[in-house]
Amino acid sequence: MVNRELKPLEGIVVPLVTPLSGNNRIDIDGLNNLVEHVIKGGVHGIFILGTTGEAQSLSMSQREEMIKETSRILGNRLPLLVGISDTSLSDSVALAQKAYEAEAYAVVATPPYYFATAQSELIDYFDNLVSLLPLPLFLYNMPVHTKVSFDPKTIKRIAQNEKVIGFKDSSANGTYLQTVMYTMKDDPKFIIFVGPEEMTAEMVLMGAHGGVNGGANLFPELYVELYNAAKSHDIEKVRDLQEKVMRISTGIYSKGKYGSSYLLGLKCALSVAGICPDFSAMPFTHFGEEYRKMIEKEMVEIKSMFIDLTFM
Repeated sequence: MVNRELKPLEGIVVPLVTPLSGNNRIDIDGLNNLVEHVIKGGVHGIFILGTTGEAQSLSMSQREEMIKETSRILGNRLPLLVGISDTSLSDSVALAQKAYEAEAYAVVATPPYYFATAQSELIDYFDNLVSLLPLPLFLYNMPVHTKVSFDPKTIKRIAQNEKVIGFKDSSANGTYLQTVMYTMKDDPKFIIFVGPEEMTAEMVLMGAHGGVNGGANLFPELYVELYNAAKSHDIEKVRDLQEKVMRISTGIYSKGKYGSSYLLGLKCALSVAGICPDFSAMPFTHFGEEYRKMIEKEMVEIKSMFIDLTFM
């Protein structure tokens, strides 16, 4: 195993969508367009095979292809984080090896899902997982999908292993994340990211290291500016940019009737913008004409708010 010097990661890490064609294959042209788009927008890193990347709906071969092709397109221009969350420890380790071969910065893992685990079981699981990983690890809290949340004390215990370098929280619970940040305050090298973009600025103002924001697929400049404003405590600018973030959240992610609305809305908007196709992995497909027209209308209205930002 090669030792790699890690520069601490902070800023906006985009949780990349997985561009798919109508035949459920990874759309390489769309992936290339998307990677170049977010790099041009100034993001600080790319995270593949997370929730926004539909990892759990992709086959192992598709996930391996996504690692290989993203790394090739990226060409080490930005840190690459790779999701290895799975119900099988051995499959997670196998994905981590592929990530290592692709020269990724780190891997990211939720608790194993389906059966809810106890905190003691989480500790045992991650102790075992980390011992087998060739790369550093970010813990990923996504309780709505895994049915369990990391107790802050559990995070501190797992992070006693120096290979556990950070935490991404998508609980949308500000009190919980503040408690995690307080619990980990004596470890300044431990990196804390927030998932929900609606609360990224608030948490960066309070000391979080950045956001892993789905909207950065579409409007990377906005989220980078938001992070920079929060980092510099420019409250007036944060308020102005937060208004745009909330307009995107309520306009793009709220169409549709089901839990897939965020993903389908984001992918549809990327398609409207001409960046990549809007197909999703089964059990989802893409928005029909009715919802697409809604997204097209939202994009026109949102674009009028972005006089100084380019996304189309």
